[in-house]
Amino acid sequence: MNLIDPIVQFQSELQHIRRNIHAHPELCYEERRTADVVAEKLTEWGIPVLRGMGVTGVVGIIKRGSSEAAIGLRADMDALPMQEFNTFAHASKHAGKMHACGHDGHTAMLLGAAHHLAKHGNFDGTVYVIFQPAEEGGAGAKKMIEDGLFEQCPMQAVYGMHNWPGAPVGSFGVTPGPMMASSNEFEVTVHGRGSHAAQPHKSVDPIMVAVQIAQSWQTIVSRNKSPLDAGVLSITQIHAGSATNVIPDEAKLIGTVRTFTIEVLDLMEQRMREVAAHTAAAFGAEVEFQFKRNYPPLINHAAETSFAVKVMQEVVGAASVNAQVEPTMGSEDFAFMLQHKPGCYVFIGNGEGGHRDIGHGLGPCNLHNPSYDFNDDLLPIGATYWVRLAEAALLPSRAMPAAAVRESAALAA
Repeated sequence: MNLIDPIVQFQSELQHIRRNIHAHPELCYEERRTADVVAEKLTEWGIPVLRGMGVTGVVGIIKRGSSEAAIGLRADMDALPMQEFNTFAHASKHAGKMHACGHDGHTAMLLGAAHHLAKHGNFDGTVYVIFQPAEEGGAGAKKMIEDGLFEQCPMQAVYGMHNWPGAPVGSFGVTPGPMMASSNEFEVTVHGRGSHAAQPHKSVDPIMVAVQIAQSWQTIVSRNKSPLDAGVLSITQIHAGSATNVIPDEAKLIGTVRTFTIEVLDLMEQRMREVAAHTAAAFGAEVEFQFKRNYPPLINHAAETSFAVKVMQEVVGAASVNAQVEPTMGSEDFAFMLQHKPGCYVFIGNGEGGHRDIGHGLGPCNLHNPSYDFNDDLLPIGATYWVRLAEAALLPSRAMPAAAVRESAALAA
């Protein structure tokens, strides 16, 4: 493993920052303390700071030389609304809030990179270190873009990274094209006619209609969508009724749809709407159909992914880089940034959980699990990757810039 020695020497400070953030989790758009910590550190290291994009977002501007070339490196800052089971010293001090997805570690890794780039960076251009709020359901990336991120911070490419439990520490995973799915939710209300349960013939039973709709929806995945296209339709809630002897007036179906392409998403939403309306009509009922598109699919750009793979291989060795990692049906709002700029999003292995201090919960070290904790051994690895990526992109003597890699890939094709 080819880590940058000053970053390795700085690991204890990064661990202190990471654990401090972990102990004080803040939910989406509430990351004021976390943003203060980030801004204070960047300012301490002589890095100019922009604040307020995306409500609580922070952007550090690290410039060297005279080139107008620039890239963005992004980390998320928010926590989850869940109770932590861990009792070690840096466990959450706020009931019902927890860094269960490792955003505390993502923030610390990018701070480590910023510190090194500001003091020792060997590049010509500008590195924007983007500390984003509200990834967990708040679409903070979209909000930062709407607030002028790419206008105020013009960049040719943008990169992101997420820890991945189960993958070995010192490993990376990535794939070109779709890597994470779109996130969408639906709520369908079936309006029928209630009656006494002993006189069902006097009703239009919304529960039976909802059951028919739920079963028919599954044929969208198996019969309307190509078997080669991934798509998930999960009904996660059914709500109806309040008494055993009453057929209610309405029933609700709630759930999520995940796809890797907008085309498949369009198809699934359209067919869900049609099946629900026509099934209800067949039984004499009506439906109210709501479909909300939260995050688009995260699609890595081919040239930037190839470029990032070379950098990862330089840091941890080719054997520890999976350049065709299996995509996941989880979602990420970094997808919004990749809709506006070329770039690449990668996974960095978080291990199996053996790193957790005494006092960790009894559950596995999985994302969104109350026993999760970020692995501090990743801090110098992730920070080194960020530094090498920035230096390779912005210093032609070290490697082809991302734009040149894209051009080369296009010519080769």
